[in-house]
Amino acid sequence: MAESKIAVVTGAGSGVGRATALALLGAGWSVALAGRRADALAATAEAAGEAGARCLPVATDVADAASVAALFAAVAQKWGRVDLLFNNAGRGSPPVDFDEITAEDWRGTVDANLNGAFFCAQSAFRMMKHQSPRGGRIINNGSISAHVPRPRSAPYTATKHAITGLTRSISLDGRPWDIACGQIDIGNAATEMTERMTQGVLQPDGSTRVEPRMDVRHVAEAVLHMASMPLDANVQFMTVMATAMPFIGRG
Repeated sequence: MAESKIAVVTGAGSGVGRATALALLGAGWSVALAGRRADALAATAEAAGEAGARCLPVATDVADAASVAALFAAVAQKWGRVDLLFNNAGRGSPPVDFDEITAEDWRGTVDANLNGAFFCAQSAFRMMKHQSPRGGRIINNGSISAHVPRPRSAPYTATKHAITGLTRSISLDGRPWDIACGQIDIGNAATEMTERMTQGVLQPDGSTRVEPRMDVRHVAEAVLHMASMPLDANVQFMTVMATAMPFIGRG
């Protein structure tokens, strides 16, 4: 039996993924760090200090089902179970007019954001269903874009709306096996991905404006709260956002 609870965090090499992995490690979890770049995962483990001894960095392409299977096989070999999956890995798409979206960018965004989330959730679900004691929790990273789009963001917005459907389906299908599933929708956490917002981003009315951001640690603390609940309780959906960002009031 593992001495601490076991988490898998995808996209753990930077941003929200790194912050959440460090928060989990700080709370005593053991964490498999998944991401495409081994050097970035190593940097996350190093940032954890002594808690880095409870890390398992695994270079993973979530869009590749075989790579995801290898990730969860490594987790099973090291710890024998998984208690939490934070389905966080994803990418954006170039901000171009709808008719200029390339097939490559569409497929790449769907592969990373939706197919990757499915492959990881399915592998975690399979382990959680059959381990003893059974059950666990899956937390999907949605977005404000799971509710409303930004201009010129159809691939990203479509995948994030789909994540909501995936979350609901996992919640329903996981009930008989004590598998809880929730979704955190994040708005303007201060990471490399949102750095452009400090220079101004396109608004629905055609204007450009700087948008407020929030410390990414607030997201990590929210995920930790969701992860720390007993399996008979679930945060189904949570929105964590910079208070003054232009979300409430759109349209």
